[in-house]
Amino acid sequence: MREIKVDNNLEGKRLDKFLGSYFTECSMGFLFKMLRKKNITLNGKKATGKEMLNSGDVIAVFFSDETFDKFVNKHAKDLNSAQSTSTNEYEKAFEKYKNIQIIYEDEHVLLLNKPAGILSQKAESTDMSINEWLIGYLLKTGFVTRQTLGLFRPSVCNRLDRNTSGLLICSKSLAGARTMAEILKDRSLHKYYRTIVVGEVLSNAHIDGYLYKDEKSNTVTLYDSIPEDIKAENKSYSKIETSYEILRSGKIFINNENIKLTELEVLLHTGKTHQIRAHLSSIGHALIGDTKYGDAFVNKEMKKLFKLNYQLLHSYRLKFPKLEGELLGLSEKSFIADTPVVYNNIADSVFDKS
Repeated sequence: MREIKVDNNLEGKRLDKFLGSYFTECSMGFLFKMLRKKNITLNGKKATGKEMLNSGDVIAVFFSDETFDKFVNKHAKDLNSAQSTSTNEYEKAFEKYKNIQIIYEDEHVLLLNKPAGILSQKAESTDMSINEWLIGYLLKTGFVTRQTLGLFRPSVCNRLDRNTSGLLICSKSLAGARTMAEILKDRSLHKYYRTIVVGEVLSNAHIDGYLYKDEKSNTVTLYDSIPEDIKAENKSYSKIETSYEILRSGKIFINNENIKLTELEVLLHTGKTHQIRAHLSSIGHALIGDTKYGDAFVNKEMKKLFKLNYQLLHSYRLKFPKLEGELLGLSEKSFIADTPVVYNNIADSVFDKS
């Protein structure tokens, strides 16, 4: 006998619909027969299949292990047949990153403040990322179970580079995942970043252009327009738009020279690989610490003074559009993630002297 505990993701779903999605390798006629014979029960009682599931319900399946594994869907089978090492991956991630700050959480989404140095999603099979932390956290709190992960897997909705810190959106439910995908696609979710760049920026601006990504080197090149010898349908070129607003200007004394720096709040109208880093570098205001597109001299000194080993870029604020239904709690709300210690140390040294 196997038990399946209903979690929040399955609440409100009909029992027969759930069974059909869980046991994909057998007919619905067979499943209804098992219900009639009480080989499948709900909370210890005979069920018809029309019952609406509630969080905490227990579905008991009186199949042999061989029959259960034969009929269960592939994702659920992978989880149920996995050894303890499979859940250790999530447990280890949750333990390693247990101090991650949660900014907001409801039944459908979770917003967190990602530290620099952590992947949003795996790049290699051996990596540990926020995705693994999320599942570890939800398993720990009982929001999901190993069995229900086979039907829906919570995950990160928007990605931040490994060394970009700040607000990251995670889906906890199918409704959360769908809504976040919609507002990210239609750009009604506004994403604001904070950064400190080289040079004195004189005015707020909206800049645009075309971005070309070289997959082999993982770098991008920007153009005012697509080169004439390249066809417009070439999908390697993406239209990009970036706006920025000046917050503070200042300077830092390095090697007998005053280096001017500016703190900006940047709004992404499009979200492409390295967009902020490459776009600001293209107009002469590279992010400090950025080894791909930045100023080597300034970066070297920032590393000496503040141990800054990466681009100083922080996803600072999210502003949600008007939402209805299950995501009403996020409707027209804004959320802020505090800037990290290294950011604050640099800002205090640069701007308090202005």
